[in-house]
Amino acid sequence: MEPKNSENMKYISLVTLTVQNAALGLSMRYARTRVGDMFLSSTAVLMSEFVKLISCLWLVYHEEGNSLVKLKEAINIQIIKQPLDTLKVCVPSMVYVVQNNLLYVAASHLDAATYQVTYQLKILTTALFTVAILKRQLIATQWTALVVLLVGVAMVQLAQTEPEKLDKTVPSGPEQHRWVGFGAALSACVLSGFAGIYFEKILKGSNVSVWMRNIQLSFLSLPFGLFTCLLYDWSTINSQGFFFGYDAFIWYLVTLQATGGLLVAMVVKYADNILKGFATSLAIILSCVLSIYLFDFNLTLQFSIGTLLVMGSVFLYSYTPPKNVHAQTAKI
Repeated sequence: MEPKNSENMKYISLVTLTVQNAALGLSMRYARTRVGDMFLSSTAVLMSEFVKLISCLWLVYHEEGNSLVKLKEAINIQIIKQPLDTLKVCVPSMVYVVQNNLLYVAASHLDAATYQVTYQLKILTTALFTVAILKRQLIATQWTALVVLLVGVAMVQLAQTEPEKLDKTVPSGPEQHRWVGFGAALSACVLSGFAGIYFEKILKGSNVSVWMRNIQLSFLSLPFGLFTCLLYDWSTINSQGFFFGYDAFIWYLVTLQATGGLLVAMVVKYADNILKGFATSLAIILSCVLSIYLFDFNLTLQFSIGTLLVMGSVFLYSYTPPKNVHAQTAKI
């Protein structure tokens, strides 16, 4: 019975990872290009952190036997009485706020398919920070995968012959400039790689639960997010309100961004590297197919080849060769 349950959880993990990866990019693109009043992305990032904080508080409350007293004690012991540990989370908290704002910029200027493919550059940035910060070595197949990834993303970016041409299929929203979107996505990838490795480094030996750690993250992200809102959008917030442009779809997007990662955290332990690679590839395919129907996306041969190279690089990077091959490592 247990092997069957484990097998079922693998399929559930595959579906969850695929849908979450594809849905967020498609939803962000639609929200930034649809007809109507444009919401402020800085407020959406802030609200996502707030929703994530509430969600994690509820999860810890449930873990503590639905007791508010035990919840308060857990927060007091693991957060308030460990100020140095909590302060360590300040860096990724700030980084994640900037990263999420950059992803909205990328979604405003890149179609969902290109966004999905380009964001796989986080594999490259994470690998480089792994070598630089954690002093780990990458094997030859991983370096090869990173080169293939770069070639694939370059082909995807150059697939459009008129990169600075405004997207005529977009009736509303900011002007569409592909290289602005690419710059934002690349910056987000760098921040994602740094934050992930920084997190791994500071969390070694820590016994703080993933939900409590997310409470720390969200709690510290809120002031950074609020500062971003006031710095860039104060005039609009002052004249039109904090929730200008919000409707049911924007609240869905805020909830998806906040809880999607938590949902993935619940199922990711059932997913091995191969399954994660499948999920990433399926998400890219799903984004491409749906972009054709939803956004009149033009799928070219060059884009298709570049996408296949990126998908192949994901599998190649995750590939674990036989142990006797591990001795052949590639150094910078």
